[in-house]
Amino acid sequence: MSSLRASAMFLLAFFLSVLIEIAHGQRTTKAPSRWIDGKAIDQGMAYFLMLVALLVTFLVH
Repeated sequence: MSSLRASAMFLLAFFLSVLIEIAHGQRTTKAPSRWIDGKAIDQGMAYFLMLVALLVTFLVH
């Protein structure tokens, strides 16, 4: 059970660090008017789903 708690804490720390990095990002004046990149969102969702699949595989095994 402690390994489950450790992996959950690691994932929480990882996601919080990513959110903190996004929050401290600076927007430059040369940024295009459409600053939401669909490709980056798709890649982020893919990484998230891979982590979920890894966690489920770890728990089932």
